[in-house]
Amino acid sequence: MAARWLLDEMAKLWEVHPERISQVLLAALKSDPDLHWAIVVGAYLDEQISLAKAAELLGTDQWSLAEEFQQRGIPIRRGPADIEEARAEVAAWKRRAAETP
Repeated sequence: MAARWLLDEMAKLWEVHPERISQVLLAALKSDPDLHWAIVVGAYLDEQISLAKAAELLGTDQWSLAEEFQQRGIPIRRGPADIEEARAEVAAWKRRAAETP
């Protein structure tokens, strides 16, 4: 039987220690790349995160991820949906510019 109680307790702790729970979950995802991919892509498809944020979480850039999405038939949203997505895209552009010699 699945450990539903564990998810329930993590949700409760999220209210008190969101950063700590986030760190734990991200560390767990790093140990299972397929699950990490599925969760990030799911969040992107559910419009919870932008392409830039998805790329950041997957350790790539948004242009490479967009190409991979296109190859896999995953729809690509263009342009930020809100100010947070716009900020994430600006941050991704700044990181890319800093990496370019």
